[in-house]
Amino acid sequence: MVTTIKPHIIQQMNNWGASGIPFLFVFDFEGEKPLLYPLDKVPSHIQFSLPMMEGEKNAPNSLTKEVKFQQHPITEAEYGKAYERVQYHLHRGDTYLLNLTMPTPIDLNLTLKEVFESSKAPYRLLIEGELVCFSPEIFVRIKDGVISSYPMKGTIDADLPNAAEQLLNDKKETAEHNTIVDLIRNDLSMVAKKVRVTRYRYLDEICTNTGRLLQLSSEISGRLPDDYTSQIGDVIARLLPAGSISGAPKEKTLEVIREAEKGSRGYYTGIFGVFDGKNVDSAVMIRYIEKQNGQLTYRSGGGITAQSNCTSEYNELIRKVYVPIT
Repeated sequence: MVTTIKPHIIQQMNNWGASGIPFLFVFDFEGEKPLLYPLDKVPSHIQFSLPMMEGEKNAPNSLTKEVKFQQHPITEAEYGKAYERVQYHLHRGDTYLLNLTMPTPIDLNLTLKEVFESSKAPYRLLIEGELVCFSPEIFVRIKDGVISSYPMKGTIDADLPNAAEQLLNDKKETAEHNTIVDLIRNDLSMVAKKVRVTRYRYLDEICTNTGRLLQLSSEISGRLPDDYTSQIGDVIARLLPAGSISGAPKEKTLEVIREAEKGSRGYYTGIFGVFDGKNVDSAVMIRYIEKQNGQLTYRSGGGITAQSNCTSEYNELIRKVYVPIT
């Protein structure tokens, strides 16, 4: 079943949108624990930062101590069991692209708040004592009635020889990226007119505590109805979950995800964002650490297709376990 946001949450967003009241929204992947607050009433234990918030408030603090970070990932054999289940469904035709994710316990000498304050990421969210997210991926931006999405698919170690060329010429990564671009274009067409790909397969560099990564993104845009602010809840809810962290076709793929991952994702791969009274900026909640019973767990994943290689996908899962603190 596709993510379902509770009707009263959607209606509240529509009401505040129609009245031009700025608000923060945070939605978990399953749509079971939505958070929604007017910006002037966000609880003190929740902090957030995104490009819409210009100036020093969006700048990370300098960290004076050395980061000590150790991961304890599952074995490739353990990962392989879920991977093979996904491949079974891929070859049956139930799905043709699926984002498979796994938890990795970590040791880290920083608090969640220190990670939030020091991470060099465009989108950051902290719920103290529960989670921190430092995401590089936009969900949607809405500016002056134009809605844009920027799916991120394709990752490589930037220090490899000819890394950019390798990523751009990788047939599996290209097919995966094209699938997501097509999915997002279809998603936006449900809420907007004149949808088109405005930028195709551009590279971003991400600096982490373990080195540099290159990530591949595209931009898809369309025009919303003139009264979109009074429908802002419906617009956001209609697009969930984000295509880049679910797969295609969405509904059946989500069934396979639940079968392969054997548990809920919670806020990981959900979304968070801000409506400022007219415009929206929001992120997909990837690059994510949660705290449960004193244990820190990092969540990461990647897109699987019939052309995937288990070892390569496992290595990508591990490569995405980092903090963007240098």
